[in-house]
Amino acid sequence: MSKVRWALHLKIFRKRENQPAYYQNYSIEADPDEYILDLIERIWAEQDRSLTFRHACHHSTCGACGMLVNGKEKLTCITPVKSVTRDGGEIKIEPLRNFPVHSDLVVDMGPFFRRMGEVGFTNVASLDAANLPYERKSQAQREYERLVDCIECGLCISACPAAATNIDYLGPAVLAAAQQTYTISQQEKCLLLTDTRDGVWRCHSAFECSEVCPSGVDPAWRIMDMRRKIIVYKAGKLFKQKKRGGGYAK
Repeated sequence: MSKVRWALHLKIFRKRENQPAYYQNYSIEADPDEYILDLIERIWAEQDRSLTFRHACHHSTCGACGMLVNGKEKLTCITPVKSVTRDGGEIKIEPLRNFPVHSDLVVDMGPFFRRMGEVGFTNVASLDAANLPYERKSQAQREYERLVDCIECGLCISACPAAATNIDYLGPAVLAAAQQTYTISQQEKCLLLTDTRDGVWRCHSAFECSEVCPSGVDPAWRIMDMRRKIIVYKAGKLFKQKKRGGGYAK
């Protein structure tokens, strides 16, 4: 941390159940090297104990502190103040989009977590299964396992235009998790779950999800790959049916 102090204004979204939403202004001095979550915690500790928000690890592992910072999806624990404003500037803090707001900056992640559970997503996989095809792989002499990059922060869903228009859309993280699970296990349920109007075919290929992902999961690539897997699976199934039926009709 430096000894420089910036005078900042934070405009924070506030909402309670059955009450209209509004923005509350706070003034605070901050080191430009501090993180946005540090400022929110200090406002809670020193100015307003009624402010509600979610946080845990402080090092981009848990995914709990995802919010909108000046209109952009960010993990606030790794977003430096100097990356979003300057001395005397304003920082607008809002809850993630496309999730119901419970209270202030806290959104309801329940349906999202349930969907992740439905596809059987696992946080640990072999190196080959956990890495994307274009990532550099370890040259280890024996097989290792590693954590899969998705931290279930929900930033990709907040940034997704399709999720903004349809609450039934499974969303980038869930579809990426299904692709990951199918790649490892070849479970047909992953294909059946995602081969729907509200699955991979709802995606508009905006790639906003991959743009905001803090962990490099690249959900947009995984959705496109899942589409390919579904087509290959269905084509193979059709070929087998026609083969059993005595050949192709002319």
